[in-house]
Amino acid sequence: MDDTSDTVESRKDRVLATDILIDRRLALGAIAGAVVTSAQGFGLATAFGASANNLAEQLADYAARIEYSAFDEKTVEVAKSLFIDAIGCAIAAHEEKPVRAVRDVALSVPGGVATVVGTAKRTTPDLAAFANSAAIRYYDFNDLYLGREPGHPSDISGGCLAVAEAEGRSGKDLLLAIVLAYEINCRLLDAAELTRRGFDHPIASLPAGALAAGRLMRLPVEQLAQAVNLAINGHIALNQTRKQELSDWKGLADPDAVRNAVFAALLARQGVTGPSPIFEGTAGLFKQVTGPFEIDVNQFGGRSGRFRINDCSVKFYPAQGMTLMAIAAAARVGKEIGDFGKIAAVEIATTNFAYISAGKEPEKWAPETRETADHSLPYIVARALVDGDITHDSFSASAVRDPKIRDLMKKIMVRPDEALTAMAPKNLPNRVTATLTDGRTISYQVDAIPGFASMPMQKTDFELKFSKNVAKYMGKQQQRQVLDYLWALERQENLATLFELLVVKA
Repeated sequence: MDDTSDTVESRKDRVLATDILIDRRLALGAIAGAVVTSAQGFGLATAFGASANNLAEQLADYAARIEYSAFDEKTVEVAKSLFIDAIGCAIAAHEEKPVRAVRDVALSVPGGVATVVGTAKRTTPDLAAFANSAAIRYYDFNDLYLGREPGHPSDISGGCLAVAEAEGRSGKDLLLAIVLAYEINCRLLDAAELTRRGFDHPIASLPAGALAAGRLMRLPVEQLAQAVNLAINGHIALNQTRKQELSDWKGLADPDAVRNAVFAALLARQGVTGPSPIFEGTAGLFKQVTGPFEIDVNQFGGRSGRFRINDCSVKFYPAQGMTLMAIAAAARVGKEIGDFGKIAAVEIATTNFAYISAGKEPEKWAPETRETADHSLPYIVARALVDGDITHDSFSASAVRDPKIRDLMKKIMVRPDEALTAMAPKNLPNRVTATLTDGRTISYQVDAIPGFASMPMQKTDFELKFSKNVAKYMGKQQQRQVLDYLWALERQENLATLFELLVVKA
């Protein structure tokens, strides 16, 4: 990717092409609705008749029809593993200031039917979704999906959990909603262009969260489509969230999308309708935000495709996903150097996306917040060179303002590398090269690390990460009880026990 502005004429050409494509889609809609069928022979006409031609309706039809029986054993295990990882991240962040703030807001509403994770207190499903997802997201340590756009599908799990409890659903119902949320979210991240157009990936969480919540509410397909319409129209996320000096909202943007998605499903259940067609309309998402894109719902998991949850990665370090390989490379370079006074210069070669998002802006060389630091290639590499690792403590106020790290960052340059960019998104390679005062160079390139889809973590790895995350708040016995419950989630008839097990010690 690059920041080069389009010419006026090229923009006009694209707008004209978009108008033609949208008009063509609308004209052909009745035909499409009549002929689109799934691998199992379900036609959209069953639910919508000849009017079943827009993407919101197609996604709703998929959400209404997918069943737990469509999941193979591996998909179920992956779903449980990623949910365990998300819960561990949530507990780890329990006392962080923004997480406490969101929790206090959520719990200021008395009563309710959905428990906020880490407590024994309840609030409304949408506010519990916000609080749960905010905790999952805070450390930037939960999962990562790499499509055309990157995203963090497990953010939506906090909403699934809140609605599942509120609706009295089983562990199997919860797993169905989680896999569904991942499928919709990841397929949209594969298809839609957001970042270069100035928008943010939580947009993809809106329909995913609304459909997962609506499925748990057992909404009919028509109301599921309205939940999508309502979720998208009023809640478009701007990419300023991830530009310049980053704020608390970096970790709250996706949880807010999940909150809005749950609220949209609640409204749809009461018969509220939303703008349609929300994707293809003359002022819809295609026209205003993403440009036109194609999604073939017949290729989704459970029809003829592989469930996208199986293609997600798990973070080995709490930092922006594009920087993770740079951490591993820098740790190896630092170990070999030993004496950091010998460093004359450091070059970080990375992908175009990582350069734009984590290595280009001047704020990344002088981070003042945790959120900026964990999205800063120069800071992260300097810290990993010196410490040999990146942990939650790497982003404390004192660590971020450490004078020796600031001095080392002055010697660092970041550049995009086309050969590395060509390896994405399957891999996110980074190369760190240190030039020493005696003229020698030490260089390491890392293409993937444990946790990425090409190097999946095993059950014991997930348990170890979970234990490290929650150790401050849970003893060994409580950890074991939580893990045993979650590894058997598909056999749990009631989720009340889980919330009891997740209450943290003072």
